[in-house]
Amino acid sequence: MDDEERDPVGGSLPAGESVDERLLAVSETLIRYVEVVAALVLVVLFAIGVFDLGLQIFQSAARGDITDPLVVVGFIDTALLLFIIVEVYQTVVAYTQESETRRIVRLVIYTGVIAMVRKAIIFRTGEYANERLALLAAVSYTVIIFGLVALLLVERRTRVDDAAPTPESN
Repeated sequence: MDDEERDPVGGSLPAGESVDERLLAVSETLIRYVEVVAALVLVVLFAIGVFDLGLQIFQSAARGDITDPLVVVGFIDTALLLFIIVEVYQTVVAYTQESETRRIVRLVIYTGVIAMVRKAIIFRTGEYANERLALLAAVSYTVIIFGLVALLLVERRTRVDDAAPTPESN
């Protein structure tokens, strides 16, 4: 691992004497507060989403259409959207806590994988003007999913390689 990977993202600026340095210090503090507010907004959105999902399930059970495949896909869509909110929240928190760049990148990849799987699950060919456009969208989704999975595998493999002892360390 090089120094860039060890250094946290967006470290603190040293307190300076010039007006520019003081303004930068104030702006950094404001950014931290905005990051915390963004995290809190995501928590509220997640809570609302969980309540909404529970309400959808309850209403579908009351109507008797809870076994309809399209209704179930709607539940899965909502649940995956909630997972995306959780991943974005974790990304904001990791960034706010100045975590390693590698952790933030991993969270972004997870978010992308969940988002693309969600798109694949709710994919409907009828939403496109013709079959050619639907096929193009399906191929695009597939390429993006495989690309994200490849990135995730590379990240995991390099993390394991970085953690393994080297012959020089013995």
